Amino acid sequence: MKAVTWHGKRDVRVEEVADPAIKEPTDAIIKVTTTAICGSDLHLYELLGPFIGAGDVLGHEAMGIVQEVGADVGHIKPGDRVVIPFNISCGDCHMCGMKLYAQCETTQVRDHGTGAALFGYTKLYGEVPGGQAEYLRVPQAQFGPIKVPEGPADERFVYLSDVLPTSWQAVAFADIPDGGSVTVFGLGPIGQMTARIARHLGYRVIGVDGVQERLAMARRHGVEVLDASVTGNVPEAVRELTGGRGTDSVIDAVGMEAHGSPVAKFTQTLTGLLPDAIAAPLMTNAGVDRLAALYQCIDTVRRGGTISISGVYGGMADPMPMLRLFDKGVTLRMGQAHVKRWIDDLMPLVTDDSDPLGVMDLATHRIPLDQAPHGYEIFQKKRDGAIKVLLNP
Repeated sequence: MKAVTWHGKRDVRVEEVADPAIKEPTDAIIKVTTTAICGSDLHLYELLGPFIGAGDVLGHEAMGIVQEVGADVGHIKPGDRVVIPFNISCGDCHMCGMKLYAQCETTQVRDHGTGAALFGYTKLYGEVPGGQAEYLRVPQAQFGPIKVPEGPADERFVYLSDVLPTSWQAVAFADIPDGGSVTVFGLGPIGQMTARIARHLGYRVIGVDGVQERLAMARRHGVEVLDASVTGNVPEAVRELTGGRGTDSVIDAVGMEAHGSPVAKFTQTLTGLLPDAIAAPLMTNAGVDRLAALYQCIDTVRRGGTISISGVYGGMADPMPMLRLFDKGVTLRMGQAHVKRWIDDLMPLVTDDSDPLGVMDLATHRIPLDQAPHGYEIFQKKRDGAIKVLLNP
């Protein structure tokens, strides 16, 4: 089959790889009909090379048609249309019983001290072949796959794999009070949907980004926006819009590659030039994240407010302004999305023909799988108005 494989920094290729096969009675095989490039895939494209092997199949946002199931898989069957959550969880362990599916004890990658395994995402998360391919082996398929109705376009449902649950969790973790306000830093795919969900739930939303196409998309969905490329002091601008206090909550939808962090950017660049054996411990033990956006979140949130972090960070020794956090009485919530925890909230919205979250207005590019390298390039460089890229095998 054809699949998107990693071969180095900014080097992804579409190659022929072996077709997946059932290995465990809890496995399923799906024929992928739509997959996507995620913002966190760009961290593999740019930064996390020390933790990924040449030829690894990328991608963790996929949906398709069930082709085959193992003996212990009963809730789906060949021919069913399904979306695959990006994290792999069993549904039966202690953590899954608490609906903390991203911490599943069955698939935790204990060799690296990390949570549940993820599709297509480095040795740190199990090095499970990903979904940017013609076919996908789905472990723990007795629980994970989400059945969706026949008929509506894939675009209506594919975001249930990651974007929508991650965004819903970001808003839930932000603990916005009734009638309250939230600032969303970063208006990429997660930030766009986070802002729309917060608006749908009745909150005041201020979105921050410096990319004009992203700002325009957010405006289309009723979000107040601040253009970070021309706003000198974003936290002060937010305070001016909120009676001098700042918003009740702030959501960081940016993560480790935020602009405006020159020292961390230098560390990231240096890491990318080093052999993997040296770069991996450096990333594990040094502050390599660009924290400019997170620092602005801390400055923006009102005293006693909550910061919800959905952007991905990779450093183990990043400096944090603890005095500022303590003085302001800030609550931090973060983590990988517990995908299936939020599906009951989201499914009625994505199946609603009125499209209340605007899922049909997120993808800017729909291209064949063969053109994936081009998709990665324009997404990473924010060219050609790329906000969300869907791939069709």
